[in-house]
Amino acid sequence: MSTLDESAPDARPDPFSRRREVAATSARSLLVTVLGELVLPRGTPVWTQTVVDVLGLVGVEEKSARQALARTAADGMLVSERVGRRVRWDLTPWGRDLLTEGAARIYAHGRTRTAWDGRWLVVVASVPEQQRARRHRLRTRLAWAGLGSPAAGMWVSPDTERLEEVREVLAEHGPADAHVVTGEYHGELTAGELATRAWDLGDLEARYEEFVDRFAALEPAEDPATLAAQVRLVDAWRRFPFLDPGLPDALLPAPWVGHRAAEVFHGRHTAWADGALRAATALGL
Repeated sequence: MSTLDESAPDARPDPFSRRREVAATSARSLLVTVLGELVLPRGTPVWTQTVVDVLGLVGVEEKSARQALARTAADGMLVSERVGRRVRWDLTPWGRDLLTEGAARIYAHGRTRTAWDGRWLVVVASVPEQQRARRHRLRTRLAWAGLGSPAAGMWVSPDTERLEEVREVLAEHGPADAHVVTGEYHGELTAGELATRAWDLGDLEARYEEFVDRFAALEPAEDPATLAAQVRLVDAWRRFPFLDPGLPDALLPAPWVGHRAAEVFHGRHTAWADGALRAATALGL
């Protein structure tokens, strides 16, 4: 049984923290992908051996898979139940909510980019260096909301419809003297230059190109290989909502490789769905 205080959500490690999401693929990263892609939609517990077998398809050794389960449970996402000699795992309410939110962002990412009216959402909020945990949470949540930081203590987004989400973030994690403004920018930079300062578009472009190179021509021949490819596909793609703020085309280099990457993800995810499902069902999911 977890000893985590349910009344203090900020005490939980955040499995969707930007640092963890953009890090190299690990057993825990792949486990979270499996939980979101295969376990969450079914709404039923999953046996340890089934998780071990699925992760084995993507090269995770049994010891690492079991350690990933234990550590993810310690984070508060999973709870275990012993049935005879076997153990099965279920998502906690908090874990289910977290994965549901993440899935909505992941599978919607890249589908559409709305036209831009030239207005910005601007946040001025600074947390003292001494409050590092709070400062990190604020940065993480604002980044998850799609904001970038062109200067210290300043965050921007071309999506003014995120105003209510930003208000919720500030109410929970921000300083009392935070300021939020929506309107046009009249500084010395062009809109594109401001975007380049707020987000590392060069790094994002390179990551998208790597994704396309890795998956565009991949054609697994059998169901187990299809399931493995699907897990790797989603695990790679789910980093992009943390990296890509979904900027309108007016603020992006042209042509933008992110459009091609989105076509690859959604096309492959749909094409591989049946084979991956058959393989998962054969493994007991």
